[in-house]
Amino acid sequence: MNKPTDFPTGSSDDLGALRQEVKDWEANEVAAFIRKQEERKEAFFTAGDFPVKRTYTAADIADTPISDIGLPGRYPFTRGPYPTMYRSRNWTMRQIAGFGTGEDTNQRFQYLIAQGQTGLSTDFDMPTLMGYDSDHPMSEGEVGREGVAVDTLADMEALFDGIDLEKNSVSLTINPSAWILLAMYIVLAQKRGYDLHKLSGTIQADILKEYMAQKEYIFPIAPSVRICRDCITYCAQHMKRYNPINISGYHISEAGGSPIHEVAFTLANLIVYVEEVTKTGMHVDEFASRLSFFFVCGSDFFEEIAKLRAVRRCYAKIMKERFGAKNPDSMRLRFHCQTAAASLTKPQYQVNVVRTALQAMAATLAGCQSLHTNGYDEAFSIPTEEAMKMSLRTQQVIAEETNITQVIDPLGGSYYVEAMTNEYEKKIFEILADVDARGGTIKLIEDGWFQRHLADFAYETVLRKQSGEKPVIGVNCFLEEGSDPDIHVHPYDQSTADRQIARTRRVRAERDPVKFAQLLEKLVEVAKDDQQNIMPITIELVRAGATMGDIVETLKKIWGTYRETPVY
Repeated sequence: MNKPTDFPTGSSDDLGALRQEVKDWEANEVAAFIRKQEERKEAFFTAGDFPVKRTYTAADIADTPISDIGLPGRYPFTRGPYPTMYRSRNWTMRQIAGFGTGEDTNQRFQYLIAQGQTGLSTDFDMPTLMGYDSDHPMSEGEVGREGVAVDTLADMEALFDGIDLEKNSVSLTINPSAWILLAMYIVLAQKRGYDLHKLSGTIQADILKEYMAQKEYIFPIAPSVRICRDCITYCAQHMKRYNPINISGYHISEAGGSPIHEVAFTLANLIVYVEEVTKTGMHVDEFASRLSFFFVCGSDFFEEIAKLRAVRRCYAKIMKERFGAKNPDSMRLRFHCQTAAASLTKPQYQVNVVRTALQAMAATLAGCQSLHTNGYDEAFSIPTEEAMKMSLRTQQVIAEETNITQVIDPLGGSYYVEAMTNEYEKKIFEILADVDARGGTIKLIEDGWFQRHLADFAYETVLRKQSGEKPVIGVNCFLEEGSDPDIHVHPYDQSTADRQIARTRRVRAERDPVKFAQLLEKLVEVAKDDQQNIMPITIELVRAGATMGDIVETLKKIWGTYRETPVY
């Protein structure tokens, strides 16, 4: 007879009979069929290297506690963070945009809003990401090229001109200089008379994954984590609806990591941030409800769904059991999803529409809270308006025409999906235990442990693509002869740097030099005392006309810069 906590799959006698039936089936029907027609290969694995059985039955999930699957909106939130999910409101359709100056990207925002987009997401150029002003020698040739250039509050004003920040949630995809952009966003909202507690959106700010994967960092690890801590504590007190960090597995995946690396390493980073904030005396329930996450949805359809269900369950257990959370909101993992840019190809680029649609479908079946679908031309350049409209329409077709929004977690109870969800949970906690045993996340970043895992899996993936073991349509199979594709790509406006630099220099010329110098001195004092929160002085500096570079270069003199030990 089943224990009351077990998944209701029948009595032990029934399960024994089922297992015997599977063995008989393998020995008879399967063996006879393989003699006539061999299977494609000796072993089958997911994209993340989990072995895949020929079929799954009730016996594969017989030991799964009912409480681990549960119901949507109930701990451990395997089936979704909210009880009604898309029956109440669809996921936020948050197509990312960012190029040129604030005015240039504002036009793209306005276009996407007119097409039915329900949230804004902002990409920044490399100088902004790395804390350089647009007229710095390191910025030459990069201003506004891979994202929008933001040096001062005036740029932020241009970026969101005519956009109601109380009605539109705004995501700012930036990391080492994220707190400065948050300060600009706050000052802009205050100048417009908004209530900060009504603002919604997020800064990415997740600096630890930069040291692991994306390599966009400025300062050493300790002050960088301190900045993340300060963003979280400041927003918990002053911006109740705002997400002060978006803990990101996406970039771990894009750096070559496996799906299990993506979610397990992300949760390892989460643990560091929560520990740092609780050291200030703030209880986990005072801030955890506004932690948010960012994951990729790749091409292995069922694995991706299981991965995302598992990470919700693991997060809930970590917050409750490790950090003592009592409020269900503190255990509710909410995540933005993006389809896999690394899966996009230049050959036969139209096929990218199909890839993206299937990845987006998996993300919504897994219960994402917001979603970006990649443009079919992103393997070439920043997506064009036409490509972004197609990406948005892809989401709208899923939301409005497929009826998948009518039922919550429709794949819940699938023998395969539940078994894979369990496998992911088991492996995630094994990795986290290993990280703890080896000295913790920060030590292992400094040792290159995470980086080696990512590099090894990335190398193995390249070999599989080269050999054809990992099929990529148009690249290593179903090839087409012919010239390079004829495709219109987003152009780079050569006047961008001149326009941007002119505004930055105007702001410098118009600010009060005495007040500005006094505020920089105060910034130095705050930076030297890591018990103080760096956000208030940053807000005052931005209001006084400080540039991104003014703040970053001042702090480099105190904290220094980070240099990674190479990993071979």
